[in-house]
Amino acid sequence: MTKKKRKKKVRGHQYYFIRDEVWKTLQKDNKIDDIYKYKIKEINFLRHFLRPFRALQLFLFDKKIININLSKKQPIFIIGHWRSGTTHLHYAFHKDKQFATLSNYQTFSFTTALLSKRVVKFLLSPLMPKERTQDNIKMTVDKPGEEEQPLSVISTRTGMHSWNFSKNMSYFNKYNLFKNITKEEKKAWQEDYTYLLKNISFANDEKQLLLKNPHNTGRIKELLELFPKAKFIFIHRNPLDVFISMVHLYAKTIETQFLQYSTTSEREEYILYFYRETMSKYLRERSLIPKENLFEIAFDDFSGNEMFWMKKMYDELSLGGFEEAKPKIQHYLDSVKTYKKNKFRKILPKMEEKIRKEWSFAFEEWGY
Repeated sequence: MTKKKRKKKVRGHQYYFIRDEVWKTLQKDNKIDDIYKYKIKEINFLRHFLRPFRALQLFLFDKKIININLSKKQPIFIIGHWRSGTTHLHYAFHKDKQFATLSNYQTFSFTTALLSKRVVKFLLSPLMPKERTQDNIKMTVDKPGEEEQPLSVISTRTGMHSWNFSKNMSYFNKYNLFKNITKEEKKAWQEDYTYLLKNISFANDEKQLLLKNPHNTGRIKELLELFPKAKFIFIHRNPLDVFISMVHLYAKTIETQFLQYSTTSEREEYILYFYRETMSKYLRERSLIPKENLFEIAFDDFSGNEMFWMKKMYDELSLGGFEEAKPKIQHYLDSVKTYKKNKFRKILPKMEEKIRKEWSFAFEEWGY
């Protein structure tokens, strides 16, 4: 008899390293469903255990972090909707050591990660799957991650909280779309996000930040207010592929972080809403980016012809250093040649019709 393959699951919860004041506010503002009470016990246990380490990191490093100046070397933002190829693009750029990226060990243990890289890596390794559960992309503690996750443990001001508390879309609406937001709330988000980036910069010897974060796709105006000289690389993919891959992402990853339950049909509505609002806001605001600072690429064009497009991005965005980075980028590309994408069921005709209607602007804009 052959052994059945165990389904890969995300171990742990992103709130394990959360700051006390953030956790307290989230619990006050959201009712946690009874079926997730066991997660609360786990979060509280780890939170209490890690409290002295969080305090020590703040004591040792906070003043140094706050004094970092991000205006000299402004960030490069890789953006695009979730499941559009941002990770593949990020992993390729990550091989260029002139850039600073957020590592997975800092992503998952942000509030204690600066104390001892060796110890943190050792403790996190058993909790980290060898592959991402949603797409089988190889993971290690040193691979680059997304900064929205650590933002969620130091601040209530992130759309990611709407993924965990699915009955509360105010986080996404306020801090991804900036709808119904006061000047004070917006300023607070900008301060939190800037502090986050300074922390990443501090951990990487203040090199130029290379950040991949789909949440930022709808934040062009707000990011330019912080970093007017920032560069943006936007990648897009067939909306039908995005939808079915997002359904898979919910089932494999996002669901493991739920603190409020949602049905399959509700999740599909969230996906439709996230894409429609995020991508339409991007299209409204991309003209704010100086032409020389924006590069757009289709995933289908990039995939299989990566080195050609990487050179084009380096040249058109005036990044410099391509020839030095080229061998390492090629080594990464060679390592993923045998990578097999997930195969998904076809979308039901009724749902496809709905997607084409609600996301019609995207089909028209990029010719899908």
